Amino acid sequence: MDSDTFSAIQRSVVRCARCPELRAYCASIARERKREFASDVYWGKPVPPFGDPHARLLIVGLAPAAHGGNRTGRMFTGDGSANWLARALHPVGFATQPYSGRRDDGYSLVDCYMTAVLRCAPPGNRPTPRQISNCSVHLERELNALSEVRVVVALGQIAFDVIVRQLQRRGYGLHDSRAKPKFGHDLQYELQAAAGPRLVLLSSYHPSRQNTNTGKLSQEMLNAVFERARRLLDQESRGLPAFAAAPL
Repeated sequence: MDSDTFSAIQRSVVRCARCPELRAYCASIARERKREFASDVYWGKPVPPFGDPHARLLIVGLAPAAHGGNRTGRMFTGDGSANWLARALHPVGFATQPYSGRRDDGYSLVDCYMTAVLRCAPPGNRPTPRQISNCSVHLERELNALSEVRVVVALGQIAFDVIVRQLQRRGYGLHDSRAKPKFGHDLQYELQAAAGPRLVLLSSYHPSRQNTNTGKLSQEMLNAVFERARRLLDQESRGLPAFAAAPL
């Protein structure tokens, strides 16, 4: 993806008004604010994608957090989920530092592009099917432009289901056309299409408070997903077989 296309996608996301109820909700959160962030000026608009337009790693999350991305204006920035993800990305070279707190904190992604199913924070983190459908135009445009992606990490069941559907529309499937990828933590699938590069899809529990506070997801578990992504991309760089034919 060239820089002009990336900038155009970012502008299109920020201007999006396909879900008026989500725009109103995000604006109301920005007005009311959380006591912890009472002095902050909230972003309160759709949150654009973030990262390297030439990335080989694509991360797909659910949506901006009401007091995270919706406050800071950057994907996975300013909340607990952001810190968990940054701590997983930094040791394997996908991020420049192990924390993501503000848009101006120097945090950037390396060979990694971050996006989400929804670009607006949904009430209760529960997007409706219509909202997911409305927002899919942005993800479709990104997938069309991200020609160098080889590994996709889906964070959570919804992100996994959405990216599988999007890739299937592009002709991607498993070796066994009768099989369907199933969500689980740290699973790996090789996807192939008649035209286009082979892709590896990795699935992970989302680093939400619900998962991390209950112990369903540990930092070590999340780290392992991105360590796997790094190994796959390193193998590809060396011209070695990078893909397995079935989930591991």
